[in-house]
Amino acid sequence: MATGKIQSKFGDIAIEFFPDAAPETVENFIKLAKSGFYDGLAFHRIVPGFVIQGGDPYTVSAVDRSRWGTGGPGWTVKAEFNKNKHLRGALSMARSQDPNSAGSQFFIVLNDANFLDGQYAVFGRMTAGMDTVDKIAALKCDSADAPVDGDQARMVKVTVS
Repeated sequence: MATGKIQSKFGDIAIEFFPDAAPETVENFIKLAKSGFYDGLAFHRIVPGFVIQGGDPYTVSAVDRSRWGTGGPGWTVKAEFNKNKHLRGALSMARSQDPNSAGSQFFIVLNDANFLDGQYAVFGRMTAGMDTVDKIAALKCDSADAPVDGDQARMVKVTVS
């Protein structure tokens, strides 16, 4: 079983993937992680009590924060909606209004959000480090839900095994 780890300033977040439920999504995340794609990116959208979202390559720099939330890897993966629930600690793919537009952005659910079930692809869950997720979720944000200090919300390194 593939597992992953997101290292942050606040500690590590351990991940268990669901390849049976979302094989292409898991494969895509692992490919990006192994290439170093996520290293140094920020959790650019923080909505307390809801989600923290990351995986946008534009967040490597704070020069043009207006682009945060719009970037991806240059390709998309087909939606793999499944029976996994958006419970606290779920790892799910972010996307635009097009269900097949997910690329690299993902979110971690802070509180159960069953209204997302069947709309977004849950492809894993946190097995440890929710205290770290909660520290990131508590960061001060601007009116666009972006952390005021993006460096505090950075993924130092993302690894898979």
